[in-house]
Amino acid sequence: MKKILITEKPSVAMEFAKALKINTNRKNGYLESEEWIITWCVGHLVTMSYPEKYDEKLKQWRLDTLPFVPKEWKYEIIPQVANQFNIIQSLLQRDDISEIYNAGDSGREGEYIQRLVLMMAKPNPSIKIKRVWIDSQTEEEILRGIREAKDASEYDSLSDSAYLRAKEDYLIGINFSRLLSITQGRMVAKQVNEERTSIAIGRVMTCVLGMVVAREREIRNFVKTKYYKITGKFGEEQSFCEAEWKVNEKSIEYNSAKLYNETGFKKKQDAEEFINKIKDKVAVVTEIKKSKQKENPPLLFNLAEIQNECSKKFKIKPDETLAVIQELYEKKLVTYPRTDARVLSTAVAKEITKNLNGIAKGFKDDEVQKYINKMKEEKYSTNLVKTKYVNDSKITDHYAIIPTGQGYENHEKLNQLQKDIYKIIVKRFLAIFYPPAEFNKLNITINIENEIFTASQKVCIKQGYLEILKPNVGTDNQKNDTDVENTTQGDQQASTFLNTLKKGQEIKILELTTKEAETSPPIRYNSGSMILAMENAGKLIEDEELREQIKGAGIGTSATRAEIIKKLEKINYIAINNKTQIITPTPKGEAIYDVVNKTMPDMLNPKLTASWEKGLDMVAKKEIPPNEFMTKLEAYLNSKFDKLVMR
Repeated sequence: MKKILITEKPSVAMEFAKALKINTNRKNGYLESEEWIITWCVGHLVTMSYPEKYDEKLKQWRLDTLPFVPKEWKYEIIPQVANQFNIIQSLLQRDDISEIYNAGDSGREGEYIQRLVLMMAKPNPSIKIKRVWIDSQTEEEILRGIREAKDASEYDSLSDSAYLRAKEDYLIGINFSRLLSITQGRMVAKQVNEERTSIAIGRVMTCVLGMVVAREREIRNFVKTKYYKITGKFGEEQSFCEAEWKVNEKSIEYNSAKLYNETGFKKKQDAEEFINKIKDKVAVVTEIKKSKQKENPPLLFNLAEIQNECSKKFKIKPDETLAVIQELYEKKLVTYPRTDARVLSTAVAKEITKNLNGIAKGFKDDEVQKYINKMKEEKYSTNLVKTKYVNDSKITDHYAIIPTGQGYENHEKLNQLQKDIYKIIVKRFLAIFYPPAEFNKLNITINIENEIFTASQKVCIKQGYLEILKPNVGTDNQKNDTDVENTTQGDQQASTFLNTLKKGQEIKILELTTKEAETSPPIRYNSGSMILAMENAGKLIEDEELREQIKGAGIGTSATRAEIIKKLEKINYIAINNKTQIITPTPKGEAIYDVVNKTMPDMLNPKLTASWEKGLDMVAKKEIPPNEFMTKLEAYLNSKFDKLVMR
């Protein structure tokens, strides 16, 4: 009797065969040895049937056939890959098969792909099915995954969630795209100078379009407002500091209608008059606060964070970043890419020296080796278990993206972009073993008859992890901090002067001046910040109670967000500047937005999409039954049609 193992693609099948150390004969669509048969999918082999497969009449888009909600769902083999499906089906129905190992991609989408294949292929129900779940494609991880493979039933709730996500996307996409195309399509076509236009609606896609258009209109409608700050120069001609005024409760301008905000006046004249009132008064240092601050290394990369990083650093789109990291994963260099977690599991943390030793031995990069050597010389701790970088509760399917410390035989085969992205992942990983950066902070308060001026400085005294993650290179700790090594002469002079001041000391007013400032419009999304905005969409919800309810829920998943942005660009709803990665809506995208905003505005609100995503997550965690989710979805569809269509 033989075991059959189904992977996500041919290259992965080869890695499994290597790890199992079996001599296989390569056949049409599979590998076979005395004990194992290893075959593969090629992406999706099975898909949901379009409405016309239920009833030929549904091929025509008509209002009286909507909403379309199947009682029993139909699926079909995708014609382009039917040959591979037939091969898998024939293998699964062989009499000499004792066990089936589902080794598809370790995520919701991978589970869905394989469950559809198993559903359509109909293997003997008496054959035990096991699920292989791995975090990298290293030999030891593959062998562990096979050794510890669980009964497929343990992943039924994940499968339920995957089926529901597909049904939800299908029902919303089919029904609302048809509804709005029938009722609004001609108007939109006329607006964008097209002969005819179909309106594409998607649960996540439409929400993302809404975020892009809303931001663009904020920018377009933004009116700059000038206001006038007051700064003072205090000390001596050769030794002084600058400080900025801010209104306080004892100020003569407290609650004044002349103020634009707490630091500035609406009119320059009023600011100058204020200066004239205090310029001849006595200035006294009333408060000196000295403190030390430690800043820990940032958390590790999840997919959204690395996509944002690569968008800023290399000006590439999220789907390009994912493609690169997928390649690194398949070449055993990094762990599983489609993850939302930015921390490690306890189990992985306990074995982390394997990763470090692998990098030390195999990664021939002078800069990285310098960091590794310093870790050894300074005896930096590698015990991560009780740090913020390890948290089992924040891991669902996979932990953060980290280097495996293996696969270096493949490194030289990488192109330059792949090498660069790999190095970023390595450096972020090494940084968590380094000590915090340390800063001296100094805050000075100068009082001129109850008018408060403040000066502050923050000086890096120990670089710590910043030695690896240099400031201003796009880390999530990017700040305008002053590094001693990089300060100008003027900065140094001011720093020295501030440190000489004492509480109660009178200080000479050299100059009080007005400084023109202006408000800034919101910043456009780029392809990377859009991914982060999707991941954190729950934070955009104004209702505090609801925001707490769907805490952690974004729109889309780590596996789908890049594809959604790509699709919006492909159907000409958004445009992405290749040089800057800045996203703007197209005229067509704005026309679609207006239609949706007029008819079903909740589709544009992250609240709706994030709540659906939360529901799917609850199904996966067995917190609610699948039928409850489906009932709510159908009720939503019917309520929308009741409002929008004359019955």
